[in-house]
Amino acid sequence: MKQIFWYRGEWLSNEPMLSGPLQISFWSASTVFDGARAIRGALPDIDLHCQRVVRSAKAMLLSPGLEPAEIEALCREAVRRLPQDLDYYIRPMFFSTNQGVAPEGDDTEFVLAVFEAPLPDAVAGSACLSSFRRCATDQAPTDAKTGSLYPNGQRALKEAKERGFDLPLLLDPNGNVAEFSVANIWIVKDGVARTPAANGTFLSGITRRRLIGLLREDGIPVEEVTLTAADVHAADEIIVCGNFGKIQAINRFEDRALTPGPVFERARQLYMGFVDGTRASQAAAE
Repeated sequence: MKQIFWYRGEWLSNEPMLSGPLQISFWSASTVFDGARAIRGALPDIDLHCQRVVRSAKAMLLSPGLEPAEIEALCREAVRRLPQDLDYYIRPMFFSTNQGVAPEGDDTEFVLAVFEAPLPDAVAGSACLSSFRRCATDQAPTDAKTGSLYPNGQRALKEAKERGFDLPLLLDPNGNVAEFSVANIWIVKDGVARTPAANGTFLSGITRRRLIGLLREDGIPVEEVTLTAADVHAADEIIVCGNFGKIQAINRFEDRALTPGPVFERARQLYMGFVDGTRASQAAAE
């Protein structure tokens, strides 16, 4: 697997050893990260991902020592050092080395990991409703992309796998649809693409926001609304939208089979066209 890391000013080919059992980042899962993509040399929305990881760090009381533009430059340099005909996952991270109960002062460090990760298939598989829920904004740091939010999604994923499904769909504290365990959800009904309105209980993803713009520019009706489980059960199409898989289709929800539909096909086409445009813009700027 092709991979590269940046830590304390050095480029490394093997994972750096970062933490120990006394550090708060180790025992409290207080790390923050972002997940961007390099798709055959294109880095779609890399600037937005770098901005978000800094916001996440501040939300988790960390003191990021790098600005978004500096992180972006490191991400681009990392990808340039790797073969350009592959797909990569880009993970900038901040963590605290403090040995107390909260981050303090300048104890925040940064590490960048870029590793080979082919884009998955266009069909994500099956999904089911989870018994686990996303947290309210006063219950967890939902405004940060932090490792501490992931265990509940991992429990939901395990539950779904044990039931024979690929992905769990989580509700918010009010019982409305939030997101899949690791990605946002879209449904299509009568040609209208609908996604849950951002209410702070789930991450309003960068790919989600990009897709909203692409669909609207293409003339496809888009609604950001409150969705219920009944809405998902009645959907003509269900779409998974996230950085790792970008735009994928669900082919079964609970006991109902689904076929990837025209809105999904167009959404995926539009997004990959955006990626191609990003690649062309990068080439022109170099």
